Amino acid sequence: MKKLLLATSLLTISLAPIPEAQAGDNLSLRICEYVSVNDKKRLRSYLKKNKLKIRSVFGSIKCNGQNLLEFAASSNALDAGEMIIGKLPKSAVSANLDVVTKHSAHLAAIAKKRIDG
Repeated sequence: MKKLLLATSLLTISLAPIPEAQAGDNLSLRICEYVSVNDKKRLRSYLKKNKLKIRSVFGSIKCNGQNLLEFAASSNALDAGEMIIGKLPKSAVSANLDVVTKHSAHLAAIAKKRIDG
């Protein structure tokens, strides 16, 4: 009887639909939250825990309609923004330089330094 109950439970769990879009939304929501409150430590920890890299999620995550770098600049999240700039390829940083300059002079200086050096 126990085996039948266990088998039925496992079958029910394996057939249950897993909403992947919701999991992705939850990931982007957490990342956006950590950037908005300028919590670099928790952002880094969360990315590491989920085996993600800024480079791989940068193009797919939008926070309030902005990419991560623009969102960090507009939220005045200087520590998180510096981390994002350091992790992105130079081409992505240079492509977003105008937008960053519009919102944050400090992050614009860091971005220019990253592009030049």
